[in-house]
Amino acid sequence: MNKDLSASEAARILGVSLATLYSYVSRGMLTPSSAQAERRKRYPHDEVLRLAARKADGKRGGHQVAAAMNWGTPVLETRISRIADGRLHYRGHDVLTLADGATLEQVACLLWDDGGHDYFAAAAVQAALPAHALASIAAILSSMPPLEAAMCMLPVHAQAIPAQADDAHGRFVAGAALMRLLAGLLLKRAPDAAPLHLQIAQAWQADAAQADWIRAALVLLADHELNASTFTVRCVAATGAGLAATLSAGLAALSGPQHGGGSTLIRAMLEVALASDSLEDGIAAWFDGRDPALFGFSHPLYPQGDPRGAYLLERMAQWPQARAVLEIGVRVATRLGMPANADYALAAMGIVCGWPPAAGEILFALARSAGWIAQAAEQIADGGMIRPRARYVGKYQVE
Repeated sequence: MNKDLSASEAARILGVSLATLYSYVSRGMLTPSSAQAERRKRYPHDEVLRLAARKADGKRGGHQVAAAMNWGTPVLETRISRIADGRLHYRGHDVLTLADGATLEQVACLLWDDGGHDYFAAAAVQAALPAHALASIAAILSSMPPLEAAMCMLPVHAQAIPAQADDAHGRFVAGAALMRLLAGLLLKRAPDAAPLHLQIAQAWQADAAQADWIRAALVLLADHELNASTFTVRCVAATGAGLAATLSAGLAALSGPQHGGGSTLIRAMLEVALASDSLEDGIAAWFDGRDPALFGFSHPLYPQGDPRGAYLLERMAQWPQARAVLEIGVRVATRLGMPANADYALAAMGIVCGWPPAAGEILFALARSAGWIAQAAEQIADGGMIRPRARYVGKYQVE
């Protein structure tokens, strides 16, 4: 059977006039068959059917949804965080103002319901991680990245958290306990009631100034609208999965190099540049053969620069020992024509302070767990499954 269609047949399937059909051809939406034995052009049957499917999908908003899935228009409503005009707000509060003095616990409670409740005060988790569990964590973390180990072990050790009422308040108390448990898993420590930023500071032997820097970073990273890990969390929460499993899904999404692992890649670049005889030679060596679209610089939602990264780097500028790291950032930003973002700031903080190699990922994961719990609760309250449709563009069986 001839799989090619005449112009009139193609136009009939597409439901358009011949003039419109020819406009599709001129715009590259439809390509005539390459081998033509006759003067009149014919069109591949499969390609005509695919274009017809796309046209029908477009009438239902499919093209708008496809664009929305790639830094496009919003696809879900939320009351939690807002990114607009180069600024980030949590329930109407400017994140830069919160970073001046709030703790991650205070921001978590704000994200969760803005009702002034202290869910951490009611979260008893001190005994959730016994000594033998810590030993197993240490063994696993010795061979696994912290985020991957945490995503595996969080649902296991979450069983030790006391059961809570199956309502919003109970879920947030459980969420507070899970955040403390997650901190223990990431830091290889028994969780306790100390502020989370101080737990991190003690584990990394950070001084008071560094501890306050950690606090600010956690606040700035607590939520960021509908990013990849948050969208994953909302999809999983919509299925009715438990909160520990939902957070593990978020950790899985965050662990990828194009999300939470971005700071680790930037840290490697900084280490290469700092070890070189000259910063410029080190930067050039790193970029040799690599895609110049390096993580750590620019952000599609902040055309004028990431305010979170700018806030942290401005504080770093007060430290004489940070001069070389900051100079690398300036040179790379000039090279790329893109300002440094939060990933770069996390990497720079780790280098300057001598924190563990995975410090940026640990800060990101623990901070973002607060937002994940808020987003999961909002999805449960709003109800409904998140189930986008797929537009099929593969082969068609010719009839």
